[in-house]
Amino acid sequence: MNIDEIRRKILGYSKDFQGNYKYYAILVPMIKINHELHLLFEVRSSELKRQPGEICFPGGKKELNETFEETAIRETIEELNISSDNIEVIGELPSVSTHYNNIIRPFAATLKDIDIKNINYNKGEVDNIFTVPLDFFLNNSPQQYYIITEPNPQEGFPYHLLPNGEDYPWFKGKYHVYFYQYESYVIWGLTAKTILNLVEILK
Repeated sequence: MNIDEIRRKILGYSKDFQGNYKYYAILVPMIKINHELHLLFEVRSSELKRQPGEICFPGGKKELNETFEETAIRETIEELNISSDNIEVIGELPSVSTHYNNIIRPFAATLKDIDIKNINYNKGEVDNIFTVPLDFFLNNSPQQYYIITEPNPQEGFPYHLLPNGEDYPWFKGKYHVYFYQYESYVIWGLTAKTILNLVEILK
C-alpha cells in the first residue's frame, strides 16, 4: 500500500464518529405568531414506547442514503403533516451528544405559509403541539444540573492489561442537564440543550 492509496482511502472515509453510535436529526421550527417569532414544540404521544409524553422538536433516526437535513425535513413532514414547501431550513446548529452514544444534528428552520391552527399533526406520534416566544429563551437562562458519569466495566474486564489493574484511575465526567420552565411546560434534556446552543449563537 502506498501513500496515494492511503490518502484516497482516508479522504473518502466517513468523518462521522466511528463505533456504536446512533445518528438522529431534528428540526428546530420557528413560526411567526402575531408578528413575533415562536419556537414550535411537540408533546410526544403517550402511546409511544420511547419517551412518551415528553417535549421535543420534530425529528428521528437518520436513514441510509439520506443527509441529516433530509432526515430532519422528512421527520417533520411525517410528524406535523405539513408539506416540504412549508419548511425553509436556515442552517445547522451545533450537534448534541448523549452519554449513551446518540448523536443529534439539529437544523434551525422557519415554517412558512401555514397557520399553527391549521397544523393537523400526526396523532399517532404527537399528543399536542405548542409554541414559546423566542424572546422567552433569549431573556431567561435555563436551570442547570449535571449527572456524574463514570466507567462501570463489564464482568470479566481485563484489568490485568491495565497499569495498576483494578486500581486504574478512571476519569469521571459531568453530563450537563438543562431545564426551561414555561407556563405548565418543562422543556429539558437534549431539547433544552439545543435551545441553549441556538440562544448562544443568537446572542
